[in-house]
Amino acid sequence: MILLHSRNVSEYSANSKLFREYIGAESDSINLSEVPINPDVEFHFIIAFAIDYSSSKNPSPTNGKFNAFWASSHVTPEEISSIKDKYSNVKIAISLGGDTTTRNEKAFFAPKSIDSWVQNAISSLTTMIKLYSLDGIDIDYEHFKSDPDTFAECIGRLITSLKKSGTISFASIAPYDDGEVQSHYLALWEKYGHAIDFVNFQFYAYDKMSVPEFVKLFDKQASTYGGGQILASFSSEVRGGGLVPQDGFFEACKELKGKEKLGGIFIWSADDSKRNEFKGEVEAQKFLVA
Repeated sequence: MILLHSRNVSEYSANSKLFREYIGAESDSINLSEVPINPDVEFHFIIAFAIDYSSSKNPSPTNGKFNAFWASSHVTPEEISSIKDKYSNVKIAISLGGDTTTRNEKAFFAPKSIDSWVQNAISSLTTMIKLYSLDGIDIDYEHFKSDPDTFAECIGRLITSLKKSGTISFASIAPYDDGEVQSHYLALWEKYGHAIDFVNFQFYAYDKMSVPEFVKLFDKQASTYGGGQILASFSSEVRGGGLVPQDGFFEACKELKGKEKLGGIFIWSADDSKRNEFKGEVEAQKFLVA
């Protein structure tokens, strides 16, 4: 499926120097300051995750009232302020949803109504964004108790409102093609793709693949999200799928770069990369500025 949009001209483009890194979802000991930052890239930390559940001992859905659910106690307003003061090329986003588990159950996107969810989400996220001095949001819902059109309208209105008010300067989505997830994001893209700046496609959500298979999947998703800025990705988890650096990830990126298709690179996640001293982060950023 090829979906076309009248998109805004972005400061980013194919073969950009954009590097993005999820952080905070899996470790209570990770600090932003531990991650190597190349001053010549555009560097986005993506804090994972905020969800619209209560922050009590027994979390329950709140219909759009977001709270912090990231694991790291070190990702604080003070830490964010310090890293942004040190690096002028760093921006910070907050990711919504994720494969988050509460009370041994997945956190679902389950609005009571479009209007009430959007109103609550705008209010709660505006407060969070100002508190943490954030620059953007990332949409990573993976479990749904709503139809695709409701998801599209809720998220689309949220993004456009936060952008219109100047609360955020960019927004991204993090889909993968498993049927239900992709159908929800395609509904969002079809109606609000013009407001979405980056597509953090989860190439690591698949079985391990070869370089040609990765490039083929990238091309397919670039067509699916027509006009979008698609980032290549890998997971630094021990059992990560997709294509990892030791099996040819950067070879695939070189091929995509040669075709002027590479919209950047992102990694899941800094929490996992810490164990190998962030070798993938260093190599990815070096590749982007070469």
